Amino acid sequence: MKAMVLESLCDLKQNRTPLRCLELPQPKPADDELLLKVSVCGVCHTELDEIEGRTLPSRLPMVLGHQVIGRVVDMGPQVRGFRRDERVGVAWIFTACGQCKFCLAGNENLCPDFAATGRDANGGYAEYMTVSADFAHAIPDAFTDEQAAPLLCAGAIGYRSLRLTGLKNGQRLGLTGFGASAHLVLEMAKHLFPVSDIYVFARSAEERGFALELGAVWAGETTQRAPEKLDAIIDTTPAWLPIVEALANLEAGGRLVINAIRKENDRDSLLTLDYPQHLWREKEIKSVANITRRDVAEFLSLAAEMKLRPTVQVFELAQANEALLELKMGKIRGAKVLRIGQ
Repeated sequence: MKAMVLESLCDLKQNRTPLRCLELPQPKPADDELLLKVSVCGVCHTELDEIEGRTLPSRLPMVLGHQVIGRVVDMGPQVRGFRRDERVGVAWIFTACGQCKFCLAGNENLCPDFAATGRDANGGYAEYMTVSADFAHAIPDAFTDEQAAPLLCAGAIGYRSLRLTGLKNGQRLGLTGFGASAHLVLEMAKHLFPVSDIYVFARSAEERGFALELGAVWAGETTQRAPEKLDAIIDTTPAWLPIVEALANLEAGGRLVINAIRKENDRDSLLTLDYPQHLWREKEIKSVANITRRDVAEFLSLAAEMKLRPTVQVFELAQANEALLELKMGKIRGAKVLRIGQ
């Protein structure tokens, strides 16, 4: 099978083709696994973190990709509840132990044995992949493959982030950064909290214009002050500076939810942190750690109910490096998706 493979870590500013197209053996499913023929796979900023070493692959070479849509072509003898040719999705959560205190409490995203698709096990930048049947998701018929792929990470992690804000209808929500996840969060928030105004902070005029098209009441640059203090803000950027700026825009008692696996090395901006301006008056900071299967299942159901349609830009598998480089350079309007097979 063809796969785009990461063989060594690198800086994308110096190496513009970090993935190599290779012929690999087609994997065989274990007793509890499905074998999927991959149709599409979303491209996520986390892949940049993996390539540049901020969240390390457990081994190299590695096939990246964790927003996978495919069809079941084979399965192990222990698998129940799936049929051949069924369309399923694979998200960032590849497996968890199921026995620790976190898993037993429904917080498998915090499991010390959490394994990530495309980081700890080969992912969807390939024509075939295997996954435990327990961690595969049925995809609603409402979505095409290309529409469904970003829902598995950008959408599901956005859903978890929105829940963690504790937002109530009528409270003001801010989004700092406006890429694959944030554009879905905006539409979710409009559906779930129809009286809440949504404010967007983004580095490019194109992103700000896109946010206004989707219904934001205001869009400004990352360092601007919103016309109103905000009850909650979700940060989806790779940098530190937006965190500091977001804190200055929070209302007293407000909560900043940071939706990122890692931040890039822009630590100097932390020196501008001022306690009275940024943290005083019981402001809160909460991080998001991965997603659970429950997040994915609930979000897929919600997305089908609200007829959510992600904005996507489609690339062929061989163009994976191009898609990643555009993401690195901030050329973002919605989500990027690799088309791999039909």
